[in-house]
Amino acid sequence: MCAFTGLPPIPRDRPVLIAGPTASGKSALALRIAREDGGVIVNADASQVYACWRIITARPTPEDEAAAPHRLYGHVAWDQPYSAGHWLREVRGILAADARPIIVGGTGLYFAALTEGLAEIPATPPDIRARADAMALDDLIAGLDAPTAARIDLANRARVQRAWEVLATTGRGLAAWQEATPPPDLPVSQTVPLLVEAGRDWLLERITARFDRMLERGALDEVAAMDRRYDATLPAFKAIGVPELVAYHRGMCTLDEARARVAISTRQFAKRQRTWFRARLGDWHRLRPDGDVPPG
Repeated sequence: MCAFTGLPPIPRDRPVLIAGPTASGKSALALRIAREDGGVIVNADASQVYACWRIITARPTPEDEAAAPHRLYGHVAWDQPYSAGHWLREVRGILAADARPIIVGGTGLYFAALTEGLAEIPATPPDIRARADAMALDDLIAGLDAPTAARIDLANRARVQRAWEVLATTGRGLAAWQEATPPPDLPVSQTVPLLVEAGRDWLLERITARFDRMLERGALDEVAAMDRRYDATLPAFKAIGVPELVAYHRGMCTLDEARARVAISTRQFAKRQRTWFRARLGDWHRLRPDGDVPPG
């Protein structure tokens, strides 16, 4: 049963946004809405865009994809650059079509880009990216402009490196770019914005059970097929479960150890998601899973 407490009326012609932590049942809700009221389900999860990962990222099954139109799932090659800007440009094309979008995922930056606007910052050249990859976090922080350093999480290397790369590439700080952000493509006021909130213990139990099902369905085979291409610096290989199962495949840990590491990584990721959503999505409708909602 796919049921949620707090679900508001959803007009058939209104775009729907569904955010929430991993394994909280977002995908099941999106599919329910699409089946009952029509619409195109649009991915807003940064890991589910990669073609090499279906099982390990809990992408919709082929059966789910046959039940309703799905977009932006598994369409990006493992070594292809893909950012919030790439995603937003693709979503613009979907918004221009007639079908009602049901945008679902756990990547907060995608929702922020869509509903708050996104500065069109030039891409980072490979040589600057290589320099940044080799730098220590403290050195990256030291190279930031003061307004940007005051605005971002300095403990988050990915955010710090991105800010350093922007300044090195453009000569203009990330904060300055953000202040010149254009109007949003889809303001929240024009949507039905839904945030799935789940209890910590309930979510942890589902995270563990979902990973076990992934193993049963072939997650190890999926990871083994990509082992020779594994590059820990590429976004595709940062998907939760991939580094851990690569380590197991290479004989660096037992399967039980890999399983435990995945559980820890997923719990930490879900905590970061919940914190971000609470801080940024204050005016969204809060939903509580009610019953046996499929994880996703």
